[in-house]
Amino acid sequence: METEYDRACAKLRADPRRWLVTGAAGFIGSNLLERLLALGQEVVALDNLATGRRRNVAEAVAASGAPADRCRFIEADVADREAAASACRDVDVVLHQAALASVPRSIKEPRATYACNVNGFISVLDAARAAGVRRLVYASSSSVYGDSPELPKVEARIGIPLSPYAATKRVNELYAAMYRRSYGLEIVGLRYFNVFGRRQDPDGPYAAVIPRWIGLLLQGEPCRIYGDGGTSRDFCYIENVVQANLLAATAEAGATGRVYNVASGDRTTLSRLFEMIRDGLAETRPGLEGVEPVHEDFRAGDIRHSYADISLACERLGYAPTHTLVPGLGETLDWYATL
Repeated sequence: METEYDRACAKLRADPRRWLVTGAAGFIGSNLLERLLALGQEVVALDNLATGRRRNVAEAVAASGAPADRCRFIEADVADREAAASACRDVDVVLHQAALASVPRSIKEPRATYACNVNGFISVLDAARAAGVRRLVYASSSSVYGDSPELPKVEARIGIPLSPYAATKRVNELYAAMYRRSYGLEIVGLRYFNVFGRRQDPDGPYAAVIPRWIGLLLQGEPCRIYGDGGTSRDFCYIENVVQANLLAATAEAGATGRVYNVASGDRTTLSRLFEMIRDGLAETRPGLEGVEPVHEDFRAGDIRHSYADISLACERLGYAPTHTLVPGLGETLDWYATL
C-alpha cells in the first residue's frame, strides 16, 4: 500500500527542489544528503567539519548514484552570517541539522554548545528569512522533556532541561515559534529520540551509545553502563529520521508551526541494548558471547527514561516508522562490519 512517504518521494522526483542541509558531513546530515540526491534533488551541503567528516559527504554522493555536481559543499560555520546567507541563496527548503549534540560535552563546554546550537540556529533562521526560503525543518531533541516523569513523552508537556544541550534545544524551539509568528516562515521542528545507524561516529569521548559500544566490543574493550542498566531509551533508526524530515518538508502548510516527536514509539533498557549488540556481533565474532558491561555511577544531565508518543507526527505528517530497534540494529551492525 502506498504510504504518505511514498507520495512525498514521488512528488519530489516529479518536481525537484533546491535544498540546504546544514551539518551535512555529520551522521544525520549525510543520510539526508544521500536520500535527497537519490531523489534527483539539488543540494547545498554546509558543514564546518568540527565533528563531521568529508568522507561522509563523499560516501553519501557515491551511494546516491547522483552526478557529483548535484551537490555543492561549503566548509563554513552556520554561525557565520555571510556563509549562512550565501548557502541559503535560491534555496527552497532548509534542513537544519548542525549542532554540538552531546549532553556530557555540553556540561563540559556550555559556551561552545550555546554558540553552535543557539547562535548558529538564529543565523540560519535569519538567512532563510532574508532569502525567502519556502520552508525550514530543524532538529530539536527529546532532551527538552528534561525532568518530566510522564511517559510516553507528549509534545505539549515538557519539563525543566537537565543540561546545557537540552536548554539550547528548548531555546531553538522558542526562536522557531517567534520567527514563524513574526516573519511568516514555514517551520517545523523534529524532536529526535536517540537516533542510530550508518555513518554514526563510534570514536571519541562523546560518541552515542550504540556506535560506541559496537566499536569497543569489536576492539575488545570494556563497555560502560552509567547506572544500574534500567535506564531506557526510545531508539530511532536513521531511516525513520530521513522519512520524518522529507515529510515535514513536503507537508501541507497547516502541519507547520509545530514540533513533532520522531522515534520508534517503543523503549529498551541499556542492559537489554547491550545484550542485543553483543549477541548480534557474536554471530560473526566468536568470543563475545560472555562479555559483560562495566557499571559506573549515573551521569549528570542524563534522563532516566525516554519514550515517545508519535501519534501527532503520524496524524499530521503521515509519519510511519519503517524500522523498529531490532531490524534497524541488524542493518547497523552489518554496516559497521564492512569498516
